[in-house]
Amino acid sequence: MGRDLTSLFDPRSVAVVGASDDPAKYGHAVAAQALRAPDRRPVHLVNRRGGTVLGRTAATSLTAVGEPVDLVVISVPGAGFEAAVDEALACGAKAIVAITAGFAEAGPAGLARQRSVAARVRAAGAVLVGPNCLGIADNTTELYLASERFAPGGVALLSQSGNLALELQLRGEPHGLGFSRFVSLGNQADVTLVDLVEDCARHEATTAIAVYAEDFGDGRAFAAAAAAAGKPVVLLTAGRGTASARSAQSHTGALTTSADVVAAACRDAGVELVRTPREMTVVLAALGAGVRTAGRRTAVFTDGGGHGAVAADAAEDAGLDVPELGGPTQDRLRTVLWEQSSVGNPVDLAGMGEQRPLSYADTVGALLAAHEVDAVLMTGYFGGYAAAEGGLGGGPAGGSVLAEGEARAAKEIVAHLASAPKPLVVQSMYPRSPSCRVLAEAGVPVFDATEDAARALAAMAGRRAADADRPCVPPLPPAAAPPADLGYHGIRALLDAAGVPFPAAREITDEAGLLAAATEFDGPYVLKALHVLHKSDAGGVALRLADPDALLAAYREMHARLGAPACSVEAMADLTDGIELIVGVNQDPRFGPIALVGLGGVLTEALRDVAFALAPVPAWRAEALLRGLRSAALLDGVRGRPAVDVAAAAVVIERITTVAAAHPDIAELEVNPLLVRPDGALALDARAVLR
Repeated sequence: MGRDLTSLFDPRSVAVVGASDDPAKYGHAVAAQALRAPDRRPVHLVNRRGGTVLGRTAATSLTAVGEPVDLVVISVPGAGFEAAVDEALACGAKAIVAITAGFAEAGPAGLARQRSVAARVRAAGAVLVGPNCLGIADNTTELYLASERFAPGGVALLSQSGNLALELQLRGEPHGLGFSRFVSLGNQADVTLVDLVEDCARHEATTAIAVYAEDFGDGRAFAAAAAAAGKPVVLLTAGRGTASARSAQSHTGALTTSADVVAAACRDAGVELVRTPREMTVVLAALGAGVRTAGRRTAVFTDGGGHGAVAADAAEDAGLDVPELGGPTQDRLRTVLWEQSSVGNPVDLAGMGEQRPLSYADTVGALLAAHEVDAVLMTGYFGGYAAAEGGLGGGPAGGSVLAEGEARAAKEIVAHLASAPKPLVVQSMYPRSPSCRVLAEAGVPVFDATEDAARALAAMAGRRAADADRPCVPPLPPAAAPPADLGYHGIRALLDAAGVPFPAAREITDEAGLLAAATEFDGPYVLKALHVLHKSDAGGVALRLADPDALLAAYREMHARLGAPACSVEAMADLTDGIELIVGVNQDPRFGPIALVGLGGVLTEALRDVAFALAPVPAWRAEALLRGLRSAALLDGVRGRPAVDVAAAAVVIERITTVAAAHPDIAELEVNPLLVRPDGALALDARAVLR
């Protein structure tokens, strides 16, 4: 059930330590907000000098309040912070909001102080938000302990930035977005992002959870909490372009960045990942509409060819499909449109709106009723007739007749939505017009930018088949004992024990051992130098050695050139009709084991056709990742080549990633190539890097 945060969000009483009459101090702003609901619960103001604050008598200490206080806000200079925490706990506080800064963000000494305070809070059975935070608010319990007001609504906003929170409020206002809760995360010394996501998931008044986070703490736990929330979670984060801490000694490490890791975790957890506050607002507005669809087949409807073409591109860029409409749907559209209208997709009124504004509603109704349409994006001039009438700068004035017709069309569109509820998003040149307000008040997201409308619709639509149809944050397997041998044959043995198939191989250190190995299995042979990390790059691999004589000659040449103390003699796999894949797992410091799958072999880094997921990767997810590659068509056979056994490769991927996830002591584990053929999959090479 997670931690009990009742005293944090619905305390029986509140005290503000450091309350002040000085508007320049944060204790003034918090105290003023706390007094907005004086009848909901007792609010005590504490200032060591006493006197009055905001017209109320201030206690000189928490002890002087004379009664237990459930939640204490501490906004005092750093030197007095620990004493204030100890007094709060002695007075029975069950929750503390620490505004005071100067702890982990200030260096090792501050981190040590922070950990000591958090330990004392936990030992007392209390909870602590912060330190170095900007307060909290809960509109559902009339708890106002932040410097700003947040309009009431259904979004819980968990943010490491106060200014970004304010921007989201300003951007959300035109869309009617409001907030159930606001929490400034601060340093997360005790109450973490994970704790808050879990609690907001249980909070009935919260319909969506918006997160701005720079430090996830336990990123994997965040992903699991988001996946289990049962409510939309929208994430904005920073630093996506910086490579995460890693050794980068293999292809896997070289190809993985923190952006890949965060995107994979969000996809697996079903989190909407956004890049800017504007995009977060767009997604929240779309999710607030409450209408979702399992498909992505989008009908673009416009009253101008240019708007239609731009919107169709934007929709596809957002990951939506804009297919040509089928014959029956086109025939139905022709009954409500005139001859010059385009009915293929985009559907274009071609001027009919000015002749008959109700054609907007007729067309939307026909598209919503079409079984082949999952969602509708309407774009262009709609709203302009009423805007002109209302003095909002509309285009060609059509007079009150057109304005009235457009208003009726807006109401009919709302009626069509009620009878055929599907996602409908509108882009309008006049989003503030009366007609567009009718749509917005009925829950239709309306935007002025085409790309915003397309992104909103994508948030309301289902996932592509290649992304699978459900969130999946796989649990980590129990940690296994560290392998005794991390060398090439040791890793092969570890994977082989898990069911990963390899060609026959023997490790040799001299010519006698090489010739003995050649008698154990038939040629052709492969010879590998074992002391080289990237063997192909260094010329440490010899392929297609037909017989023992060729094997011996290759060994002598390689030994003379590279001085390899040990080599591996292996049976040469049949590469006919095969495709080489890469499977790797990299230990991320925030999200744990991250798997990489994609096109492998010697061109892995050049092609960079890879996908990422939280490890271990179940076979169904592995197959979806492979099907989502740019080169996925190769898997099904091209130019006369047969299809390969993708299901077999997916099973092997599950086994490899499970081994890696069970060994946190291994920083990187990689199988490259994993040969997948029409008759199965075979690992041809493996390497590991100790953490």
